[in-house]
Amino acid sequence: MTSLSESTACSAPGVTRAQRVRKVLETALFPTRLDIQDESHRHAHHVEQTRGPHAGATETHFRLYIVSPTFEGMSRVARSRKVHELLAGELADGLHALALTLRTPAEEEAAA
Repeated sequence: MTSLSESTACSAPGVTRAQRVRKVLETALFPTRLDIQDESHRHAHHVEQTRGPHAGATETHFRLYIVSPTFEGMSRVARSRKVHELLAGELADGLHALALTLRTPAEEEAAA
């Protein structure tokens, strides 16, 4: 399993946080659907927090929609914990908030 903290250290210059998040989630969760929306502009009123080398970065708030067979048999809380665990490095380094929709393929099909 790849954690974001491991992948951040070897990121190429110019790679955005959204790209790093996508890579980690695709590697760990094998999603059939992965939507990442940067909603940072909606939170511009927040006081800037200084965190790590990416202090002042604009990519601080994301909405993630993930459909993954990995979530089969997991509670909603366990799914959320899994995503937060995978993104722990980013959360420690300036990512401030995640809005999550986490479904299995069967749940996604039933919702359609």
